[in-house]
Amino acid sequence: VQLQASGGGLEQAGASPRLSCAASGRTISSYALAWFRQTPGRDQDFVAAISRSGDTKFYAEAVKGRFTISRDNNKNTMYLQMNSLKPEDTAVYYCAAALRSGYYIEGYEYDYWGQGTLVTVSS
Repeated sequence: VQLQASGGGLEQAGASPRLSCAASGRTISSYALAWFRQTPGRDQDFVAAISRSGDTKFYAEAVKGRFTISRDNNKNTMYLQMNSLKPEDTAVYYCAAALRSGYYIEGYEYDYWGQGTLVTVSS
């Protein structure tokens, strides 16, 4: 499966953009999906994960209550609704897929990665 993340850009603090991760090659319904983010000089951080059906979601504490992960298996796309953005949310956001059930918060659990989309939040 190939993943293409989009929706990043320059945002003001407090904005509510939505990231998308479009899949191609295979249907995403067989994949657990997640978002990670990375800033220069830091390790990649887990953001949110969602199970194959979308029934189970898990969030990093830093984004819980502000970000919402979702998926539309019919459109072969995953989303990350980001609300109340903060400058510390500035990062390159990556989507990832794992051909298994459940959800996972470690990057090594994922087999496929998108190219990343940069979100820059100004104060």
